[in-house]
Amino acid sequence: MSQMKNILIPTDFSDNALNAIRYGTALFEKVKCTFYIVHVHPTATYSGGEATVIAAPKILEDHILEESKKKLNKVLKAIERLPINANHTFKTKLLYGFFTDHIKQVVKDERIDLIIMGTKGASGFKAVSMGSNTGNVITKIPCAVLAVPEDASYIRPKEVGFPTDYQLGYDTKVMETIKELIVAHKSALRFMYLSKKGEILSTLQSKNREFLKDYFSNTEYSFHTLKGKKLDEAVQLFVESENIDMIVMVAKNLNFLERILFRPTVEKISYHTTVPFLVVHE
Repeated sequence: MSQMKNILIPTDFSDNALNAIRYGTALFEKVKCTFYIVHVHPTATYSGGEATVIAAPKILEDHILEESKKKLNKVLKAIERLPINANHTFKTKLLYGFFTDHIKQVVKDERIDLIIMGTKGASGFKAVSMGSNTGNVITKIPCAVLAVPEDASYIRPKEVGFPTDYQLGYDTKVMETIKELIVAHKSALRFMYLSKKGEILSTLQSKNREFLKDYFSNTEYSFHTLKGKKLDEAVQLFVESENIDMIVMVAKNLNFLERILFRPTVEKISYHTTVPFLVVHE
């Protein structure tokens, strides 16, 4: 983690957005970072027949942005109250329009390495459809995303869980983000595989498992096989039994990812509200 990092943190001025900033600055405490704190004010739209009419004359837009600017300054004040870190620089951006489009553009323009997003528990992941901001960013923007739930407070990620079905090959470049994190925090990596009854790994799965073994050979890791039907319940069990501090996944495996992240599930699934999720992209 020696090189400079550019990190984007969207804010809607909520507590969980501020929590994402707190978590991010602690996680990258020893790294030179520029944090871009970005607020996207949604466009006021109403549908008139076929075309969507954007009801935002310049005056309204200026007024809204003026309000947002005040709130953004409040966020900066809150950041100033965090422990001072000479490694960290903060820049702010105020944008008006469609969230995902703007975030995608900032990622490109500022060469962002990681997006950190605060997520809300019950109304966030649990009841989430893929249409929420976090869901959109994870699925539509090719950049690593760290989702920080509102109840997650920073502790060094000693135990990092990696749910996988070994179905897809891994790209070494994609894995670098995970390896950097593991090495920087001296974390142990725990691979979790959910197996159906009496099933054995295919040749492809075994090959992918071997790759993980080789790639992480210099770090502490272990493989865990759980049996059962429901993936989210298995992950919950795994998080509890292994004291998992963070979960990492690869976005390429979208179906698998959705089953863990975005299915509205039963009450006993609590990892959505407490465990940060790092999703890496090709």
